[in-house]
Amino acid sequence: MDIKVVYSDDTQGVLKTFQLDKLISMGKIKKFYRSGGWVTIGVDPIRGTGGNYNGPERRKSSTIIFL
Repeated sequence: MDIKVVYSDDTQGVLKTFQLDKLISMGKIKKFYRSGGWVTIGVDPIRGTGGNYNGPERRKSSTIIFL
């Protein structure tokens, strides 16, 4: 899937989804577009940036033993 982005130098482009996280972590992306509109890095929430959750862990896979 392609994602519209605004780079740190204010130029615009399109990336594949697998490229986005790396370029965000390198500080090369200023904004990207998702279904809800433009997301500004450092201002809007994005996945993987933490947050506090005190409920049960739902992402751990359970141990299944096949015999």
